[in-house]
Amino acid sequence: MLKNYFKIAWRNLLRNKLRTGIHILGLSIGIAICFLIFNVVTHSYSFDNFHPEGDRIYRINTVTDFGDGGIYPNSGTPGPLGEVIQDEIVGIESKGRLYTMYETLVALPNTDKVFGRSNEVTFADPGFFKIFPRKWLAGNPESALLQPASVVISEKSMHKYFPGSEASDVLGQELMFVDSDSIYAKVTGVVAGYEKNTDFVFQNFISFSTIATEEQKIWNGLHSWGSVNSSSQLFIKLSPGVSAESIDEAFKPLIAKNLESEDDGDYQTSFFTEPLAEMHFGQTYTNQGVSKAFLKGLVFIGLIILVLATLNFVNLETAQAISRSKEVGIRKTIGGTRMQLISQFLAETFLIILISSFIALGLVEGLKILFKSYLPQHFQIAYFSFFNALFYSAFPLLLTLITGIYPALILSNYDPQRALKGEMMRNGKFSLGGFLRKNLTVIQLSSSIAFIILVLVLNYQLKYVSSQPLGFEKEAVMYASIPFMSDPDKMLQLQDRYNQEAMVRSASLSGNLVSSASLWTSDVKIPVDTTEKEMYVQVMNVDSAFVRVNGIPLLAGTDGIDKSDEILVNETFVKEAGYENLEAAIGANLRYNEEQRTIIGVTGDFHSRTLREEIRPLLFTYDPEYFQTVSIKLNSDQNLAVAKERLEEVYLSVYPYETVSFNFLDEQIERFYQEDVKIKNVLGFACGLAILISCMGLFGLSSFTIAQRTKEISIRKVLGATLHQILFLISKEYMVLVGISFLMAIYPAYFFLSDWLNGFHTRVEMPYFIFLGAGIGVLLICLLIVGIHSFVASQSNPAKVLKSE
Repeated sequence: MLKNYFKIAWRNLLRNKLRTGIHILGLSIGIAICFLIFNVVTHSYSFDNFHPEGDRIYRINTVTDFGDGGIYPNSGTPGPLGEVIQDEIVGIESKGRLYTMYETLVALPNTDKVFGRSNEVTFADPGFFKIFPRKWLAGNPESALLQPASVVISEKSMHKYFPGSEASDVLGQELMFVDSDSIYAKVTGVVAGYEKNTDFVFQNFISFSTIATEEQKIWNGLHSWGSVNSSSQLFIKLSPGVSAESIDEAFKPLIAKNLESEDDGDYQTSFFTEPLAEMHFGQTYTNQGVSKAFLKGLVFIGLIILVLATLNFVNLETAQAISRSKEVGIRKTIGGTRMQLISQFLAETFLIILISSFIALGLVEGLKILFKSYLPQHFQIAYFSFFNALFYSAFPLLLTLITGIYPALILSNYDPQRALKGEMMRNGKFSLGGFLRKNLTVIQLSSSIAFIILVLVLNYQLKYVSSQPLGFEKEAVMYASIPFMSDPDKMLQLQDRYNQEAMVRSASLSGNLVSSASLWTSDVKIPVDTTEKEMYVQVMNVDSAFVRVNGIPLLAGTDGIDKSDEILVNETFVKEAGYENLEAAIGANLRYNEEQRTIIGVTGDFHSRTLREEIRPLLFTYDPEYFQTVSIKLNSDQNLAVAKERLEEVYLSVYPYETVSFNFLDEQIERFYQEDVKIKNVLGFACGLAILISCMGLFGLSSFTIAQRTKEISIRKVLGATLHQILFLISKEYMVLVGISFLMAIYPAYFFLSDWLNGFHTRVEMPYFIFLGAGIGVLLICLLIVGIHSFVASQSNPAKVLKSE
C-alpha cells in the first residue's frame, strides 16, 4: 500500500511539472536556510558547554553607572574583589582568576629563538584549573601555579617552543614573556588542549602570584576597588544549591563596605554573575562572540522564508483542489476511505519535501561560500552529527504534517457525487479555501514589502552616515601598532625614519587612532570663582604632529603639545566648560589626574568614535611612554601598495623581532558599521528570497485561478469588453490584496527601523517615501505577473473556449 502511495505521488508530480517545480524550489530554499541557521545556532551554543558542572560556573561582571555620562558594563572586575570574594561571600565553592595579556612577546632566554607576539598568554591562579580542569600531561595541578614566575603551557605551545620534546622533559625549562616588563618563568606543567569549541584560547598560564609587588599591582590596575580593567577576569563555581541571585544580592553589602570609601558619589559600581553558557554572547577573549539578538534575527528570518515557502504550497494545493475533485470522487466511489486519501496526499507532500531536502544540502554549501565572511570563524557543518541527523529525519516529517495536512483534509472531504459533477460548493456558500488563499497571499506580500522597506531604509541611513564630514582627513592615512611600553627613544627613531621618507608627508605617535572603537574617559576639574566645576571628558594621548597628520582643524592656540603639563581641547570642551570664547580658553588652567594642566590649543570638533554617538568634550594629553600607534600621512598620488611595503620595511628595521601590517584609516572607520552592513546584506538576501518565493507563488496561483476564469473572460469579450476592462477586472482583486499587505507591513517595519535609527546620534528622519515606494514596487511586480497571465487568457478565441457550452 505504501509503495502504491509513492508511485501514484511520483506520477502526479511528473504530470504537474510547473506546480512541482515551484514547490520544490521554494521548499528547498526554505529548508536550506533553516538548516544553515540551525547549525549556526547550535555552533554558537556549543562553546564551553563541556566543562564539568558548568551550570554552577559564573563569570563576575562589573557595571559602572556615570548617570548622564552613561552606563558601562565590563567583563572585568577590580583586583581586590578576586582576593576577598570567597571569604566575604558564602556559597562559593571555588574561585579562579585570570589577567589576560595583550601582544606578549614570547622567547627562549639566552637564545635567538623569538616566537613573536601572542594574545594567548594570561596570568592564572591555581583555582582556575579547579573550575576548568584539564588533562595534565606533566606537572602537579595542585602546586604548578603556586610559586611566582611559574608557567603552565599547553601541548600546542610545547610543540612550538620545544619541538620533539616529551611533556616530562620540558618541566624546569625557562621561557621569557615580554610585556611591560620581562618575565622569566619556569615551566611547571603541561596540559592538553580543548578539543571542543571554547572561548578560552590561552596556551600559556603564568602564575598569578608573579604579580607580587604593589608597583606591579598598580601598573596592572589590580590595586584599587575603583579600578576596573577588562583584563582582570574573575570566575566562581557555586556550591550545590546556591543560586546566582543570592550571590548578586551578597555583592551589595560588599560594595557598600569597600567602594563607598573610594567613590566620590559621581558614579556607582555594581557586580553581577554571568552564567558560563552566556559568555560566548558577551565579551570574549578573541572578539569572536556573537550577539544573541543577531542569532534571534537569523532564526526569525529563516522561519519567515520557510513559512513563505509553506504558504506557497498550501495556497497552490488548495487552489488546484478543483482539478483533483473527480479523482477524489472516483476513489471514494470505488471504496477509498478518507484516511487512505489523506495518506495518499501526505505521501505526495512528503515526496516533494524529501526531494527538496536533498536539493537543500547542495544549496547549503553554496550559502556557506556566499556568506563565508558572515559565519563564525572555523565554522563547519558535521552532516552526520546527532543533531543534524535528527534535523534531517524529523524535520521533513514535521514539515509534511504542517504543510500537507490542510490540503489533504480539504481534498479528502469532497462529496463524491458533487465532485464527479465538478461542483465544489453550493451557490452562495462561504468558501474557506478562497478566504484562506487570499489571506495567505496577503501574508506573503506583506512579508516581501516589509523586507524591502527594511533593506532600503538601512541602506539609506548607512549611505547618509558615510557621506557625513567627520572633522578630520581619513584619506591616505596608514597606521600600525607599536610594541606596548616600547622604548621612547626607539619610537622617536621610528618617527624620524618615516619623516625622512619622500612618500611621507608627516608621521605621528599616539595612544590610539584619531577615530576608533576604544574609549578612554576621565574627569577634569575647572576653576569657577571659588569652586571647581567637574566634567567627564574623553582623553586621547597624542604628540605634537597628531593634529597635523589627521587634518584636524586648529581653531586657536598651537597644536605643538610636547610637555606633560600641556593639553589641547576640542570646541565642545570649551563650550561645556563655560569659557567665553576660544581665545579665553588658551592659557587657562585646570586639574586633570589631580595635577595642574594648561590649555595651549583648541581644535575643531571631530567624530572620534562612530556616528551613533554624539561628540564628547575631548582632552588631548602628552604621555609618550604609553604611545601605542604610529600614523602616517602619505603624499598625494602615491602607489599605496608600494608605500605599504616600504613602511613595513622601515618598521622592521627599527623593530626586527616584531611582525607588522599597516592598514588604512578609512577602512578602519568603515568597520564601525560592519555589523550594520551585515544586517543589511542578510536582510537583502532574505528580501530577495521572499520576493522570489512570493512571485513564484503568485505566478502559480494566478496562472491557475485565471485559467479557471477563461470562459468568463471569453463571455465578456463576446459581450464587447475591451482588453483594458478585462485586465482591470482581474487585476483589481490583486490590487486590493497588495493594499492590505502594505498596511500590514508598515507597522513591523516602522517598529524595527525606529529602534535601529534611534541608535544613531547622526541619523536621517524616517523616510516615509521609501515605505510608499516599496508598496508601489510590489504592486507593479504583482500587476506584471497577473497582467501577463490575464493578457494570455484574453487573447484566446472565444469560439474555441465556449464551444462546449
